Amino acid sequence: MEVTREDVLRCAALAHLSLREEEIEPMRLAMAQMLNHATSLDELSLEEVEPLLLGHGQPLPRRDDVPGQSFTQVEALANAPSQDRGYFVVPKVL
Repeated sequence: MEVTREDVLRCAALAHLSLREEEIEPMRLAMAQMLNHATSLDELSLEEVEPLLLGHGQPLPRRDDVPGQSFTQVEALANAPSQDRGYFVVPKVL
């Protein structure tokens, strides 16, 4: 599959990466190689391969939900970078 310089720059922008000029061509070649490998997987015959569903029917390991000792408020806030009146102070999300 053909990967252009513009494809590399767009992917870099989407990933918030800054590429130097000398890094663009090696990245283009690496991206083309990865896409060619992924495309080659389309040629595999999977007619007789059964789908894998949740670890071959094995149950997920479980553990008992046993209450244990928890932190006190003072212990929980001991390493907090910022606290106010017994609460963690975090940046606003909205």
